[in-house]
Amino acid sequence: MSESDSTHGTGLVALGTEHPVWDRFFQVFPLIVVGTREEDGSFDLAPKHMAVPMGWDNYFGFVCTPRHATYGNAVREGVFTVSFPRPSQVLLASLAAAPRCEEDTKPALDLLATRPATRVDGVLLEDAYLHFECETDRVIDDFGSNSLITGRIVEALVAEDALRDPDRDDAEIFAASPLLAYLAPGRYAEVRDTLAFPFHAGWSR
Repeated sequence: MSESDSTHGTGLVALGTEHPVWDRFFQVFPLIVVGTREEDGSFDLAPKHMAVPMGWDNYFGFVCTPRHATYGNAVREGVFTVSFPRPSQVLLASLAAAPRCEEDTKPALDLLATRPATRVDGVLLEDAYLHFECETDRVIDDFGSNSLITGRIVEALVAEDALRDPDRDDAEIFAASPLLAYLAPGRYAEVRDTLAFPFHAGWSR
């Protein structure tokens, strides 16, 4: 780090914006597996981490690039699925990221157990703790080389051990069903120990 990289006396380092900043620090994201139908009728599964609810209503979005099959499939077919893997499934999520071979197929997907979606034409990652079935909504392009794909959730399925229950302490749910977090760039964590957030009196969403 050169002297010019540091802002004197603040303990902060100026990263500059000539290049993307995201590899210079860690952030916490969910890790999801997006399912879409290919033109030949087969299904593609691809891991994504830039993913978030689009407000408080039933909309969900994720960042993709038009270069990936997921983008074209979601736009063409008008639907996609979202599966949230458990920590024990991190290797399966990695397999879904395997590159395509010369025939433009992903043989690694044959190793992933799936089951049919219930409301849309798609598949879900077996044993994931949470699933969304979505109809493609707005697609916003030109975030550099990337795009935001949004969908309206038409079905949501959650595993019984991950379902919140007013008669069950939230901490017990994390202990029984820990969450998988992607720590970009290139690490992951199992979220098992949590604390209640100290909301200010009168807070509302």
